[in-house]
Amino acid sequence: MAIEKTGIIQPDIFKFTLGQFEISTLLDGIVQRDGPHPIFGENQNESTVQELLRQNYLPENKFEHGFTPLLINTGKDLILFDTGNGKLNDNHGKLVNLLEKSGYNHEDVSKIVITHCHPDHIGGLGLINDGYFKNATITIGETEYTSWKTGKNIPEQRKSNKELFEKICLPLTDRMEFIKPNQDVVAGITAVNGFGHSPGHMCYNIESNNRNIFFAADITNHYVVSMQVPDWHVMFDDDKDMAIKSRKRILGMLAKEKIPMIGYHMPFPAIGYVEERKPNSYYWLPISYQLSF
Repeated sequence: MAIEKTGIIQPDIFKFTLGQFEISTLLDGIVQRDGPHPIFGENQNESTVQELLRQNYLPENKFEHGFTPLLINTGKDLILFDTGNGKLNDNHGKLVNLLEKSGYNHEDVSKIVITHCHPDHIGGLGLINDGYFKNATITIGETEYTSWKTGKNIPEQRKSNKELFEKICLPLTDRMEFIKPNQDVVAGITAVNGFGHSPGHMCYNIESNNRNIFFAADITNHYVVSMQVPDWHVMFDDDKDMAIKSRKRILGMLAKEKIPMIGYHMPFPAIGYVEERKPNSYYWLPISYQLSF
């Protein structure tokens, strides 16, 4: 008698403490795409991109893209960073279930921080219309909000994205608080300029009891064909040159200061260290048990 396969099971919650903070990464979903070229390495030959993939034991014509919102319990606030896909895609959008699985309720969330307004980060805001997150204010970068509202610096390829912003975000403006780089969401959580991936893309430094971790959001969208070669163009980046400058600046800082990084599209649990093995080439070192102590 044949034993039927039960399907792939992957972890989708990773929880640890950082000083007084309890931090969880939540895997909202995974999508498999054709590529990575030309999505990654737009300004490179396909053969060059494929060679880098072979060197890193990765498929040449397929890649996985995960979506990982971040949840921080400061003791006073429960803060959700980005809201995942919501109902935008049938294959992912598990945020509310993951909150409950991790021991919280959507009503416990007091602040939602939007790093930028691409669909996989604002999609879950649409759940507010269904009665979710009713106790949460929304924090968003001032430059990011203004750019999407006015259309300034929004490329043509993002026309449908702007329409989504107008549908999902504009009706929530009265619940929003606007932030600039170097300002705090709350004590210990500080906005950092990561502009380029979107006009006002924001990263966040997280510190508690002299321990740090860095939420890089989409400063780099793949742990090889973006980190190891930060000068390569990425289709998802709205301002390619600015994105490269931000990517190199932040990856260089993380490598020099040995601060662990959380990346929205890094392999789950989306946490690791950045190592500069040669000038302007960065390698992803996934965490194991470093955050257990």
